[in-house]
Amino acid sequence: MNPNKNFFRTLTLASLLLSAFSLQGCKKNTDADTAPLVTVQAERPEVGEISEHITADATLSPLAQAAISPKITAPVKAFYVQRGSKVKAGQLLAVLENQDLVAQAQDNKGQYNAAEAAFQMQTKAQVPEDYNKAELDVAQAKAQLHLQEEITASRKRLLDEGAIAGRDYDTAVAALVQAKSAYDVALNHLNSLQKVSRTATMQQAQGQLSSAKGKYLAAEALVSYSEIHSPISGVVTDRPLFPGETAASGSPLITVMDTSALLAKVHLSQTLAQRLHVGDSASVSIPGVDEPVPAKITLISPALDPGSTTVEVWLRIENDSNKYKAGTPVRTSITGRTVTKAIKVPMASVLTNQDGSKFVMVAGDDGTAHKKPVQVGINDGTDIQITQGLGGSETVITTGAYGLDEGTKVKIGKEDEEKPSGDKN
Repeated sequence: MNPNKNFFRTLTLASLLLSAFSLQGCKKNTDADTAPLVTVQAERPEVGEISEHITADATLSPLAQAAISPKITAPVKAFYVQRGSKVKAGQLLAVLENQDLVAQAQDNKGQYNAAEAAFQMQTKAQVPEDYNKAELDVAQAKAQLHLQEEITASRKRLLDEGAIAGRDYDTAVAALVQAKSAYDVALNHLNSLQKVSRTATMQQAQGQLSSAKGKYLAAEALVSYSEIHSPISGVVTDRPLFPGETAASGSPLITVMDTSALLAKVHLSQTLAQRLHVGDSASVSIPGVDEPVPAKITLISPALDPGSTTVEVWLRIENDSNKYKAGTPVRTSITGRTVTKAIKVPMASVLTNQDGSKFVMVAGDDGTAHKKPVQVGINDGTDIQITQGLGGSETVITTGAYGLDEGTKVKIGKEDEEKPSGDKN
């Protein structure tokens, strides 16, 4: 084989390999140069105090409420309040028609008075008289018995002496037996009055009086049911009927609410509720009100709600001017525990994996984004505490981190406020 031909073949092969490597290097450089660059916002974590803010939705409720329903069914005779009227506890609000009830009460009152008079006669006149008569009957029967005993003894002596016939003695003995029987009857009657009859008569008289009094009081109660009084102080919020219309027993006639203070009742997990105490500060954001309204915790339920296994917490806001309305949906925020030297980042910078674990994206010195697992603590609604995963010197991506892949090239700056113009289809 010709040596020159082999030399030229080897030279050509080397040139081809060199060209291939050159093209591959150029392609790699081109790919690196054309990799997408994402503009993000980032900042270093702050170290400082953070206070926990527990937020929940609620609806404002009155401090007290009474939906007043009549106990009888009757037409409304008169109303003394309108919707929006301020009332005090015990104030008369309305009267129902009650002429028939008043007449019935008057009749029962007469029966009660008669029963009371009969009771007085039985206890103060009849019973003592019967007892005294029984004592007199006993004394009289005893005296008669004593007399017959003396007569019988005398005739017995005369009979023994032969001065009288035996028939006269037998007559005296028969009279003595009768006197003894009369004495026993009188004595038994007196004992009966002392042990049974007197007590039974008193109880009978007392029972009749109590029955009459009960009927009278029941009639008076029915009359009182026709007068509707407010059980609480507050404002009339509902009055669905007009005078002349029939008020049904058990149906609300007038609703009174005490709105001098309002309650926001929130339901929290047991873990959160255990950190709170009665008197802790809170705030309530009300639609139409620029600034959150200060509130205080007034009640933490001692038991879990059986349906939701949460704890009910009451927040009270003052409402002396009636500026806030019951039934308004609100957003509450309760101030919980405070950490003085906490590493904190904006809440938007903390992302969640599919398994529930937390992470942040940090901008490395090489200009790329890196995933950093973290553990979080309390938050104040704006910032969140990082308990593990950050030392405080990292550059955490706060805006634009969602959807970033590991190693994505990033540029720290503000996002373009205006997108480039293009086709509007």
